[in-house]
Amino acid sequence: MPPEDDALTARVSAPSVDASLGLKLLPTVLSMTAGSVDVISFLGLGGLFTAHITGNLVILASRIVAGGEAPAAPMLSVPVFMVVLGLTRLLVGGLESIGLASLRPLLLLQLMLLAGFFILCVAVGPRIDPNTGTAILAGMLGVSAMAVQNALVQVSLKGAPSTAVMTTNVTRYMMDFGEVLLGHNPDSVAKARRRANHTWPAIVGFAVGCGLGASSEAVFGLLSLALPVGLALFALVLSLAPRRE
Repeated sequence: MPPEDDALTARVSAPSVDASLGLKLLPTVLSMTAGSVDVISFLGLGGLFTAHITGNLVILASRIVAGGEAPAAPMLSVPVFMVVLGLTRLLVGGLESIGLASLRPLLLLQLMLLAGFFILCVAVGPRIDPNTGTAILAGMLGVSAMAVQNALVQVSLKGAPSTAVMTTNVTRYMMDFGEVLLGHNPDSVAKARRRANHTWPAIVGFAVGCGLGASSEAVFGLLSLALPVGLALFALVLSLAPRRE
């Protein structure tokens, strides 16, 4: 067999992310996780966004300009998010240096952070004051979990859409949808269709996560954080699914 054929055979037979149904579903599950934890923390912790850091900046700026008291959690969320992103990248570099894939360790780390978020909130009780030290620490664990998720999508699921920033996803989807409808270049239309098919499940997943999170928070309060913890566990299980050849 010619060398070119050997190379082609190796590429075809090698396992790939797209070959596993579990990994195909992973961005959707992560989007549901982000949507649910974001709305639960917003409703239960006095307006703290754990996944939508831009929202924290808006709230913080509006409070400062209006002369109100600047809440501690939104102030801390931005530097905490950035620091955890940096630490996560260092962790990925360490894992890669010893030949380990980063996806499963990062999913496990996210699960542990969300579990800590849930445990602290449950320990405080149903009537939590978002300005107490315990509530702020709990919120920062949620922010850290979402920082890890944002990082893992960038470094471990390359090519996947964002699972927490839906503005980018909606914009990308509508541009691709327009290209599919109005485009004249067959190659560009095909690429746009593929991107759109990858993007819309993340958008739907985030919206479903928000709906489930809001509904459960209205009934169970911060006990509803069990929902994103369960979704994070499910995401970890999906990453363990066997890959087809």
